[in-house]
Amino acid sequence: MSYPERIVLATDHGGYKVKEHLKKYLISKGVDVIDVGTFSEESIDYPAIIRKGCSAVLEQECFGIVLGGSGNGEAMAANKVKGIRCALCYSKETAELARSHNNANVMSLGGRLTKPKLAEKLIDIFLETEFEGGRHERRVNDLEHK
Repeated sequence: MSYPERIVLATDHGGYKVKEHLKKYLISKGVDVIDVGTFSEESIDYPAIIRKGCSAVLEQECFGIVLGGSGNGEAMAANKVKGIRCALCYSKETAELARSHNNANVMSLGGRLTKPKLAEKLIDIFLETEFEGGRHERRVNDLEHK
């Protein structure tokens, strides 16, 4: 899989610095970055900005990266949006399995817990890993049922 053409970024204040680093990194790879904010380290509540980012992911039919202090709340908020499968990624293995087994379309990173260079590696793995399908497809499809 080659790098996608477009990626949505969304963060609260806790992930702002890492988001800015990753935006430059993705642009250097030729990716069209849709940055829905936030645009400073001023404290904001994350649910609305994460919903906005996830809506853009669905509208643009692309991948998304959400960030916060730990990434946990952002993953929870993202997964409330129908059609989003967000995985908190904190290691090479979690980034790979999020895509290969769970067909995640959004990854969540902890801006206060993930150094920028590791975040770059996790994004590379996430974006370059194909969904395996097979037995995993049935499980992923079941996620959409209530």
